[in-house]
Amino acid sequence: MNPEPTPNSSNPNPRDNSSSVNPSQRGNNPGTPERPQGSMANATPELQASSSHNGVTTEALSPSDALAELNEYQQNLGRQQLSMISLPPLEDNPRSSPGGVLVLIAIAIMVFGLAIDNILLGFAGAVATFAISLRIIWPNWSRIWIQLVPNPWRAVVIAFVGLLTGIIGLLMLSGSNQEPGSRNIQINWEAIGAVGEIVGALGQILIAIIAVYVAWRQYVISKELTIQQNRITQQQTIDTFFQGVSDLALNAEGLLEDWPQERAIAEGRTAAILASVDSEGKAKIIRFLSQSRLLTPLMRDRHLGRPILDGDGGYAEDRVDGVRVIALGVMLAGSDLSGTDLRWTELTEANLVRADLQNCDLVKANLSRAILYEANLSGSDINGTRFFYGPVETASPRSRTKRPNYQTGEHTGTVVENANFSKVERMSDSQRYYICAWGGSKTRQTVPGGCEGIPNLLGR
Repeated sequence: MNPEPTPNSSNPNPRDNSSSVNPSQRGNNPGTPERPQGSMANATPELQASSSHNGVTTEALSPSDALAELNEYQQNLGRQQLSMISLPPLEDNPRSSPGGVLVLIAIAIMVFGLAIDNILLGFAGAVATFAISLRIIWPNWSRIWIQLVPNPWRAVVIAFVGLLTGIIGLLMLSGSNQEPGSRNIQINWEAIGAVGEIVGALGQILIAIIAVYVAWRQYVISKELTIQQNRITQQQTIDTFFQGVSDLALNAEGLLEDWPQERAIAEGRTAAILASVDSEGKAKIIRFLSQSRLLTPLMRDRHLGRPILDGDGGYAEDRVDGVRVIALGVMLAGSDLSGTDLRWTELTEANLVRADLQNCDLVKANLSRAILYEANLSGSDINGTRFFYGPVETASPRSRTKRPNYQTGEHTGTVVENANFSKVERMSDSQRYYICAWGGSKTRQTVPGGCEGIPNLLGR
């Protein structure tokens, strides 16, 4: 999911909100214009608690309201589709209102002149027919042209007409100057007839192309509806997950009661939903769990399993022996998280092998003891991202057998072997040193600015 949409004042299909106005109120304020309400294209799909725009606060949408908004959005897109293939209203010109009658009269004059073999009368009727028809068509021709022919095709259509005109001209001149000394042009009518048949066939092809274009536009609109509906459904699923995890973590005895069965169910729900949502949905879930401290290793009472307060209104952390309510483990291995917001998230000890983290916002994210083997962090913002604890000179990647030392930094670092750090933004000197020292030869080639003067402590 791309960034959350914001209200757009240029919505071409505003919803008329007049149905909710009392008729008596409407009568008391005849000069007050009705204020349209934005369509579903402008609604926030995340169904937040409230939003504010231009000083107006709107309440959150319930599932029934969201479905109603979706139905109206579908109707608006349907009207947009019809307006795409229909012509705009023509100019209301009083002088052109009797134009149709004048055209018929001119045609009748032309036919009458041809019937009585009067060349002058027939020629006058033909000229009048041409002039009156052109007078009616000309004021609206530009809008007809813009509506029927898409912008990328206009130059091609004009060039195609020019090509046909050039071919006809060459064929008409193909029989000229056949007799020596003759300057009269002799028209090859047989060739022109063949060209007419070709033009007719091309016209049929053009009609088929227009039909394909309309079908493609219908497909695009249908795809937009499907994407919008999937976003609403996904957000409702994520909200249900948030509520379910909150019910497990909160109880009458206190926050984050650490009963093993509750933790197992919470981890199972998390694994299931992370496998069924897109990259933006994964980022929302990670942010929720991080801010709720459900991913943080907390100090526990070894007998009762309850978290211990730190004396400052929070829970005490225990990076060495603490227990997480939800341990991500391998849930994010190979996941697509590209372009998402992961600021201030707790991803310690997460398995991110081959994860796609391109163009992510990782500001202040904690990736210590995470596994970024063959992960792609190209273009990400790593300002303040934690890859290790302690001094960079003594920090080292995690170990399966040795306990981490958060004072010296030994075995507290991230596994960055074969990771891609090309074009990362705001990399600090300590981050550069650690990544170059423990990333291996392949990772060192991707570090912006190079790794000159930094030893390869990984040895491969």
